[in-house]
Amino acid sequence: MMSHPSKRNRVSASLGLLGNYRYLCKKSMLIRAMESARARKRHHDKRVFSSRKKETTSSLCGPLDANKLMKKAKLVDPNLECQSTLDSSPEPDHYSVITALRDSWEVDSGFSETSPPASGRSSPCLGSCSTSVVALDCEMVGTGPGGRCSELARCSIIDYHGNILYDKYVRPCQPVTNFRTPWSGIRRHHLVNAIPFAQAREEILGILEGKVVVGHSIYNDFEVLSMDHPGHMVRDTSTTRLLSRLAGFPSGRCSSLKLLASKLLNRRIQAGRRGHCSVEDAQASLDLYKLVEDKWEQEMERRLRDDDVPHEPSFHSSDHYMQDEFWPDEVLTDSL
Repeated sequence: MMSHPSKRNRVSASLGLLGNYRYLCKKSMLIRAMESARARKRHHDKRVFSSRKKETTSSLCGPLDANKLMKKAKLVDPNLECQSTLDSSPEPDHYSVITALRDSWEVDSGFSETSPPASGRSSPCLGSCSTSVVALDCEMVGTGPGGRCSELARCSIIDYHGNILYDKYVRPCQPVTNFRTPWSGIRRHHLVNAIPFAQAREEILGILEGKVVVGHSIYNDFEVLSMDHPGHMVRDTSTTRLLSRLAGFPSGRCSSLKLLASKLLNRRIQAGRRGHCSVEDAQASLDLYKLVEDKWEQEMERRLRDDDVPHEPSFHSSDHYMQDEFWPDEVLTDSL
């Protein structure tokens, strides 16, 4: 009887094999679809990269006004003006103008190896969009019993070039019980003509909307502002491993802004009895960000790209579907 299976057993076995065949077909179709989507995405990224490269090349290699370039170079290097007066030719040599501007960039940009970058100078990275980057820092005072509740008392925002976009004192919603002057730098007279918190919050959110926000332990500032900001548009200098690695600190260490500024920028901040200055702290955070800007942005772009790509199905993770509990009862009965 075992050598001559009945018609019912043959039908059940064929149904089981058919189910397995359908499962494997679906899996192969899913893998092919993912490979096709990945190939299309690579092709799209390659086209976007090539178009951006052409735009950058055309903008850099376009016709240059030699007289304008020479005037700009003279503003940076006065010796160039003396040299041009001795030259009898009516038009300056194009190559010499480019060389002079490149030399003046090395002197003035602040991005050489010997001098740390300053917030008032432009980034040498052509790919960075400086208009979308701002730095934020807030100073808090204590309210409630023992001054344990933190409320906003001053907020400063600067742009990528170090220009102050916002710097105002803010009147807390509750009476201040601890000004925290050694840390906040806030004294009673600062809040006499301060603006209400609701007005300040509306103004600040309007500036930060759509911007990449740089700061140190910046989620404390977001909390006191009662705001949420997209995670991919936040650059917190207290948590990035790039700065810790650059400073030679252990990877899991969360260093203070004062220590990072001293170590990497050779700058002394938060010194003296006057307390912290939110503008000074925002500038320090921004300059720390500029030190690792390229790697940081590449890391964020790679992370976002990986999040967008669906994960491949793992054959090992689907092995459990071949266990007996997932097979039809008829197939299990016939195999006994």
